Amino acid sequence: MAGKKRRRNVPLYVWVSPEELQGIKARMEQTGIRNMSAYVRKMALNGYVLQVDLSPVRELVSLQRRCANNLNQAALHVNTYGGLYQNELQALQKDYADLWGPLSELLGKLAQVVAL
Repeated sequence: MAGKKRRRNVPLYVWVSPEELQGIKARMEQTGIRNMSAYVRKMALNGYVLQVDLSPVRELVSLQRRCANNLNQAALHVNTYGGLYQNELQALQKDYADLWGPLSELLGKLAQVVAL
């Protein structure tokens, strides 16, 4: 470890009681941060840790990926055969409508977080 260059090379020591340490560890567990240095640094610099549940974003990415795949298949069909069936176009429109509902909901939630 002696030859290892550190990005953060100034140590900071903080003395706490056993009760305070347990409180810090409990807050770390709540936020999902496992590294004590990262947690203390984040709290000292920003005063808060924002924990975000990204599962709705993952779902939207999955929906977007499926929509893009369907659109690519439709484009291939148009380029190969010169046209697109009405039901294929309606399916694409439905997929994109299904995508925009949850997306606008998520954007509304993000706007509320930013307003805080």
